[in-house]
Amino acid sequence: MKKSDIGLIGLAVMGENLVMNMESKGFTVSVFNRTTEKVKNFVEGRAKGKNIVGTYTLEELVASLAKPRKIMMMIKAGEAVDNMIEQLIPMLEEGDILIDGGNSHFPDTARRTAYVESKGLLYIGTGVSGGEEGALKGPSMMPGGSPAAWPSVKPILQAICAKVENGAPCCDWVGENGAGHFVKMVHNGLEYGDMQLICEAYQLMRDYLGLTADEMHEIFAEYNKGDLDSYLIEITRDILAYKDTDGSPIVEKILDTAGQKGTGKWTGIAALDEGVPLTLIGEAVFSRCLSAIKEERVAASKVLTGPTPKFEGDRAQFIADIKDALFAAKIVSYAQGYTLMRAAAKTYGWNLNYGGIALMWRGGCIIRSVFLGKIKEAFDNDPSLTNLLLDPYFKGVMDKAQAGWRRVCAAAITNGIPAPAMTTALSYYDGYRAERLPANLLQAQRDYFGAHTYERVDAPRGQFFHTNWTGEGGDTAASNYVV
Repeated sequence: MKKSDIGLIGLAVMGENLVMNMESKGFTVSVFNRTTEKVKNFVEGRAKGKNIVGTYTLEELVASLAKPRKIMMMIKAGEAVDNMIEQLIPMLEEGDILIDGGNSHFPDTARRTAYVESKGLLYIGTGVSGGEEGALKGPSMMPGGSPAAWPSVKPILQAICAKVENGAPCCDWVGENGAGHFVKMVHNGLEYGDMQLICEAYQLMRDYLGLTADEMHEIFAEYNKGDLDSYLIEITRDILAYKDTDGSPIVEKILDTAGQKGTGKWTGIAALDEGVPLTLIGEAVFSRCLSAIKEERVAASKVLTGPTPKFEGDRAQFIADIKDALFAAKIVSYAQGYTLMRAAAKTYGWNLNYGGIALMWRGGCIIRSVFLGKIKEAFDNDPSLTNLLLDPYFKGVMDKAQAGWRRVCAAAITNGIPAPAMTTALSYYDGYRAERLPANLLQAQRDYFGAHTYERVDAPRGQFFHTNWTGEGGDTAASNYVV
């Protein structure tokens, strides 16, 4: 009997759709699920008559695969992945490959890569983005782990992933150990930021301009034809047009409490660990946390006062301003995300291809957009670019967009409409372009209460000073501060 090209464990929505995708590209796939009833239902239903082999034990799955065996796990991140690895290792032989396609935390992937390699096997942790539809029709994939595994899995992953205009695959090797899952984590953080920015634009249109869902649908449809052309703007356009059974917009009947699975939080924590100001994604995560305390907010709304939003002026101009604010803040978010990837690459010894990452995100994934092509061009032009804001194209956009962006942020604050992502992005932009920040006073405070020392503008960098501010502290300083 012909052996299968690849095995897949975990027949939930993503797993099932990836299997169908692989089979449609000419691969024979063996499948296994812990609840074997799912295997039976799948092979007798949706997979009937296709080159998909149902297996009912892990031993049977392993025996059905061509060597080197390739097994992809689409199971819940965390302990379940470790348990599955432990069960599979004794059944596998040198050179066999385990692939984790779930949303695992990158330090776990780094640890698992080292462990699996110590057993003579190879390991890949790959981000998979695009949701249910992407899994079936072509996701964006971000593989990292054991470099020796890539040649064996490349033909399969690049066959099933999304393709952009020139046929370039939205999947390429990212780097060693946890690099693939790190890049996927940053992707998810950027997704949080994009969604929050769109939600702030929607709230300004609804609560400040007083627009209906149908009017907003038209505006987002228009936005989607220009620089903001992206999957998330596209689905926002469609959501705003969708009617409930009574003919009213369904979006207004959805409770305003957002869920999260943790990848945005992980991105924020990674930024704090690296000392990178990832302010927009941080605000996007905290905005979801604030939305979750619905009952508390309802009670507070009856007690706390603020201005009543009142729009006076040129509505068409303000809609154009919102577009500028959205685009400028989005650029800041991606500039911060790329700064985080650059810092992590240095910390973990990864050789990341920043333009290549933008290309991987151009199709198939949730943050896919025309704008990512501009990021690829920026890094093609200057691979050592320290910050996207310094690229000539993005600098030009910021020059054009910032007047409208400032008007929107000012209007939001004056009218009591929360716009945490748009406003923090503007604060970062102004902070990044500031030759002098007030950290001199902050460092004086640290030296005053803790003898933490400071550097001087009239002395070389790396030379530290301490002032006896009270006349009682003496000349002993604490160890030098670390930035």
